[in-house]
Amino acid sequence: MEKKFLISSMLYCFLLLPLLSKAQQLPIGAAAPDFTLPATDGKNYSLSSFSDAKVLAVVFTCNHCPTAQAYEDRIKQLTSDYAGKGVKLVAIMPNNAEGLRYDELGYTDLGDSFDDMKQRAKDKQFNFPYLYDGDSEIVSRAYGPVATPHIFIFDKDRKLRYQGRIDDMENPAKKPGSKDAQNAIEALLHQREVPVATTKVFGCSVKWKDKSGSVEKATQAWAKEPVTLDTVLVGGIKELLKNTSANLRLINIWATWCVPCVAEFPEFIILAKTFSERDFEFVSVSADEPEKKDKVLQFLQKKHSSGKNYLFTGKDKYELIEAVDPKWQGALPYTILVEPGGKIVYAQQGEIDPVALRKLIFHNRMIGPMYK
Repeated sequence: MEKKFLISSMLYCFLLLPLLSKAQQLPIGAAAPDFTLPATDGKNYSLSSFSDAKVLAVVFTCNHCPTAQAYEDRIKQLTSDYAGKGVKLVAIMPNNAEGLRYDELGYTDLGDSFDDMKQRAKDKQFNFPYLYDGDSEIVSRAYGPVATPHIFIFDKDRKLRYQGRIDDMENPAKKPGSKDAQNAIEALLHQREVPVATTKVFGCSVKWKDKSGSVEKATQAWAKEPVTLDTVLVGGIKELLKNTSANLRLINIWATWCVPCVAEFPEFIILAKTFSERDFEFVSVSADEPEKKDKVLQFLQKKHSSGKNYLFTGKDKYELIEAVDPKWQGALPYTILVEPGGKIVYAQQGEIDPVALRKLIFHNRMIGPMYK
């Protein structure tokens, strides 16, 4: 799982190298650019909000990036460790939500919108202000972060004395060899020169607004993927539920004549694209009459459902109901989430809550964050 993610991430970063090389990072010794940005706590913060700080640390981070997630607790710890020593830390989210492809959200239960930031701050009980700059990007471009997280540390005169990584170990379960941000803070508090003023940064590239073009290209590529429709009988349904694959399997039973089925179907396509690089698969099973096969296929093609699609062609729909779940009363849509080996971990008659289902999928033992 991690190998597949690493390969796709390396390819993605390679394609972005020309863009990253043009990023203008704030030089050491430069004055901190001012800002006025909204935070998840309902307040607006500016540089003057931290005027009493002996040292100010500005961290550019986000929700979706596995590396940023790996550093969340360390950022909280850094904040609490130095809160009584005159050090203030503020986090800024530089990403524009339109610059994120669905498959880039496969390692998170939350995106990078302002509402998602509010939820992440609540879930993780952030002890620092978490500011949003994803719409204008003016502040973020003034500082020049190239990845998340990227920390900038300023002295009492708000001159930049350190910029780069927080430490040299992405995996929070392992001890870092060099605590670069902490070393810089300690040096400034003791009025010494920062031992290493600049380090390279490892993490997810900043998703600038102008990256939306690559999102559109990805969407167009997905739209060109072939869509097929196979038939299935009761025995095939039982095999789907046994789930002998290595993937977490989401099965949606629907029909073209079912209004809520048709209305919510795009949500399943989003989930399929979101977790396309993970151990996950989406399977649709149409309960339309066999003679409606062309209509079902046309609908699936229109929705770009390029995963596994089936049309139940058995003569008795009640056999379908019993084969899927004896507790199912038969109303459509019906959605189940099946782990390898056949364990059903979610069953829903009626429309899904896409946000809740996404969280359930993400936090399943088969998926989860990069560092569990």
